[in-house]
Amino acid sequence: MIRFPFRAAVAAALIFAASCAQSAEKAPEPRLVERPQGARTGLTLTTLDEKAALQLSQSVIGKPLGDHVLLDREGRPTPLARYRGKPLLVNFIYTACFNVCPTTTKNLQKAVETTVSVLGADRFNIVSIGFNQPFDSPQAMKIFATQYGIHLPNWEFLSPAAAIVGELTQNFGFSYVATSAGFDHMNQVTIVDAEGKIFRQVYGEKFTAEDLAEPLKAMITGAPIPPQTGTLEEIADRIRILCSVYDPVTGKYRTNYALYFEIAGFISFMIFMIYVAWSFTRKRKGDKIQSG
Repeated sequence: MIRFPFRAAVAAALIFAASCAQSAEKAPEPRLVERPQGARTGLTLTTLDEKAALQLSQSVIGKPLGDHVLLDREGRPTPLARYRGKPLLVNFIYTACFNVCPTTTKNLQKAVETTVSVLGADRFNIVSIGFNQPFDSPQAMKIFATQYGIHLPNWEFLSPAAAIVGELTQNFGFSYVATSAGFDHMNQVTIVDAEGKIFRQVYGEKFTAEDLAEPLKAMITGAPIPPQTGTLEEIADRIRILCSVYDPVTGKYRTNYALYFEIAGFISFMIFMIYVAWSFTRKRKGDKIQSG
């Protein structure tokens, strides 16, 4: 009876090794910093120090977000603390950008839509923040979202007051520098956990669903079950999320039924072991009564 879980463990190890091999084959490194078009034609007078920017970005991991209050697209005050209780994705843009920010936003949109199909729109939130103040006003952010077709219910576009931009970007580890052609800035999406602490930084202008969904899956499946949630329903949904695996060929998630069988095998094994322990304890009690 012990062979089955052993085979399941071997299968799980092989699946893990295969996934590691796939990830090892991923090449090009993500572009950490985006420089506007002018930077490629010699017009830029200042540039962002990539090493220092990356160091700052990584240094904020594990730190809590401050009590920042921004304005949504309708001009309503929106504290970032409102998003606690669920994981949060945050990226910084400037609306006057006509090249990278729209491209990054569209790539993020594709990744998020696939992630929503796996996790559900009610499992996490996304926020895009306009750092070029006062130009990235609520109205400008609203136009930007409409122009690029962002209509997801869990995605908001926010504008900070000019006075808090420095503190806000420092808190997120986001670096940028004004140039003659726009801004040199970090290409990053910050993942914040449900408690409001920075969990991870994801870099690049091309995001895949795997880049975002995998850390979100870890946070969601590992989080305590809320008291107001139906326990069995929640457990079943978390198992469904856990058994969804990324297919790099299609760029989408699919259900890995082998994991269901492994989980079922593990549960069956545990039930059997509990039964054996119960039978053994019962027999010992019976032997004591007879000997007494």
